[in-house]
Amino acid sequence: MLRTALRNVFAHKARLLMTVLAVLLGVAFVSGTLVFTSTISDAYQKSSEKGFSNVDLAIEPSGGEKQGRGAPGKQPRLSQATLEKARDLPGTSTVTGSVSGFAALADKDGKLVGEGWQSTGANYYAGAGGKGKDARYPMSEGRAPQRGGEIALDQKTAERTGYKVGDTARLSIDGPVRKDRVVGVFTTDDGNVAAGGTLVLFDTSTAQRLFSAPGQYDQVTLEAAAGTSQAELKSQAQKILPDGAEAVTGKKLASDQSKAIEESMSGMQTGMLVFAGISLFVGIFIIANTFTMLVTQRTKELALLRAVGASRRQVTRSVLVEAFVVGTVAAVAGLAAGVGIGAALRSLMGEIGATVPDGPLVVDSSAVVTSLVTGIVVTVLAAWLPARRAAKIPPVAAMSSVHATATVRSLVVRNSIGALLAAAGTALVLYATTLDSAGEGDVPMGLGAAVLLIGMFVLTPLLSRPVIAAAAPLMRIFGVSGKLARQNSVRNPRRTAATASALMIGLTLITGMTVIAGSVQEAIDKMATESFKADYTISMANFTPLAPQVEEKLERDGQVTASSPMRNSPARVGKEVEYMTGVNGETIGELTDLDFTSGSFDGLTGDKVVVDKKTADSRKWKVGSALPVVYEDGKKGTLTVSGVYKGNEMLQGMLMDTGTLDPHMERVTSMQVMVKTADGASESAKSTLEEALGNNPAILVQDRKDLSESIAEIFTLMLNMLYGLLAMAVIVAVLGVVNTLAMSVFERSQEIGMLRAIGLERRGVKRMVRLESLVISLFGGVLGIGLGVFFGWSAGELIASSLPQYALVVPWERIGLFLALAAVVGMLAALWPARRAAKLNMLAAIKSE
Repeated sequence: MLRTALRNVFAHKARLLMTVLAVLLGVAFVSGTLVFTSTISDAYQKSSEKGFSNVDLAIEPSGGEKQGRGAPGKQPRLSQATLEKARDLPGTSTVTGSVSGFAALADKDGKLVGEGWQSTGANYYAGAGGKGKDARYPMSEGRAPQRGGEIALDQKTAERTGYKVGDTARLSIDGPVRKDRVVGVFTTDDGNVAAGGTLVLFDTSTAQRLFSAPGQYDQVTLEAAAGTSQAELKSQAQKILPDGAEAVTGKKLASDQSKAIEESMSGMQTGMLVFAGISLFVGIFIIANTFTMLVTQRTKELALLRAVGASRRQVTRSVLVEAFVVGTVAAVAGLAAGVGIGAALRSLMGEIGATVPDGPLVVDSSAVVTSLVTGIVVTVLAAWLPARRAAKIPPVAAMSSVHATATVRSLVVRNSIGALLAAAGTALVLYATTLDSAGEGDVPMGLGAAVLLIGMFVLTPLLSRPVIAAAAPLMRIFGVSGKLARQNSVRNPRRTAATASALMIGLTLITGMTVIAGSVQEAIDKMATESFKADYTISMANFTPLAPQVEEKLERDGQVTASSPMRNSPARVGKEVEYMTGVNGETIGELTDLDFTSGSFDGLTGDKVVVDKKTADSRKWKVGSALPVVYEDGKKGTLTVSGVYKGNEMLQGMLMDTGTLDPHMERVTSMQVMVKTADGASESAKSTLEEALGNNPAILVQDRKDLSESIAEIFTLMLNMLYGLLAMAVIVAVLGVVNTLAMSVFERSQEIGMLRAIGLERRGVKRMVRLESLVISLFGGVLGIGLGVFFGWSAGELIASSLPQYALVVPWERIGLFLALAAVVGMLAALWPARRAAKLNMLAAIKSE
């Protein structure tokens, strides 16, 4: 039986090719994902380990907000005294104080260098007397910065920008433009720089003034003296730790960094593996279809084996052996292709500017084992049902050709099960839409969608007849070829269903995501229009805080008629910590258009505060409620609610006048500034504002359209990425259509020969096969689009619970494009099978069995 199974594999190489390709693509996606994420993760981990090579112990804030009744949200910092105590420890060799923050660097053309989130500024720690060297940043050119107005750049940034020692560079820390002289270029093992970021060094006192406070550090790192272990050094340091600080060994820092990198990569890996799973799931239909057709074509052969003594188990096992061989070949080829995909993705990141640290391609044992097991298991499982069905055929009936293809009546049980599953899935989805929050509805929504999708797959043979029958008027245009194509597509409902289902799954996901993305974008546009009356919002490129000077410059601009900052400061209101938003109480009403359920912005001064309805309801506040408050600086007061408004994602929380909030803030900064101009939003007004701010590349000047477009860009990028990942499932579905048609042509060789003999031309044969493919693809497309719109609507009902402006938007143009895509898939998939059918020798075909 083993020899028979292997002989059958080699005898049907061409017919199994598409199955191999389908499994190969899915496995390649899995192995490529694992190789790529392992390579990137390993590169980052090794880079981070280098950064901790000279760190045996770090003293740093323990994190989290101070608890109790004191000042909320205030992070402890490390003073010069802490650093000096650390230097005096017996186990300390060298000590370094570090302080860092955001520092946007402009190139010589005035453009922001690198990604905003990776633009960092830090201090060059030159020791107590200011004449030492910082081992972290060895200078390759020039010298270290020693006073204000001097900076040093990392070597990669200097090469990218063309800055040399002696040049003047434009910088921005929190809004205002700085012009500093480059006095040095240094090398570093900093992982952020290795990943394409920029690092600008200042002297310690300047860095403290910019990022922290005079004489204060974010972190103090110690290098142990000879003979002192990290544990011993930590034990010594415990005695000098200030309140709110902790001592962490270099080993733990490196370990924590590695875990953080693994966690950050796991999200990407999980997402990509989900899409690999989808393509493999689609591939299951192809495998099952292929083996069903192969078994059907070999009915007499299998019956003969049963007649000469083979048991049912042996017949089943022989088919599974074939599947095992096919799965092994596909898995090995998929693994090899996946290694290539991983290497290509690694190179692609460099091409698009997303630089990552250098490192070797990592192909670990988990990638190899996972790829092989996935390919083999998926193939064998998909072939098990056809194998079992083959073994159940009575030998006498099979040899006498009495065993006919299942008819519609024989599908009654299947249809009943499918109807029950579809009804249960629909009921679960509809139930989920009635729940108040997305968190409560996630599980029933996901479970309902999965059950409904399975139910639709089970029901597809039943649905194929009426849906394809609807195409009959169109098929008549093509005469005999059209009539034959329609009859062929409903002749074997199970086969048609399996072929169409592969395409249905891909289009369901694509359509559903398109509907959700379009609806969310429309809701955000509506929020931007309804919430803001301001012409422009001013913010940093990476949305870090703006300095008060930005607000002052805007107020002095002659075209600005009203402006208001939006500050953030933590405060303890009652027993809970709330983030207070400081605004200009006199002008905020001119810049926003919030819907108040009670009260208003009028008189928003002194101890007055307005609160969003969600917060007010949860805390049982109303207009006139008195709220005890402890501000950021620890001072106490009492606030009075003067208004309750309907909040949204753009504007929510507790709003109060900056005149009251500013004196309590440790550093007065704004997250953004809203501006209204005399002539409204225009290109000239925008240019004037940008000039007033020094044409600073680190500052964004956005009108409502810009704001909407920037959000739209994010959605478009995410959607395009998802389309790209789902394209794999669509390609696999195309292979399924090709495979089914090719095997169907082989199966119907005698019939095609007879048609040719009674006068059907080769062109007519080609048209028949193409139309059959088109009908099947459109059938899958219609089902997929219908399910996608339903899932998009139902998911939107959950989203609407937290996004009140959400309303269903069905992008008919794009949906029409998806249907056209299904038609194109059908036409392309039929090219080779149609050509093969037309080339059949009619006499040889008539003689074939």
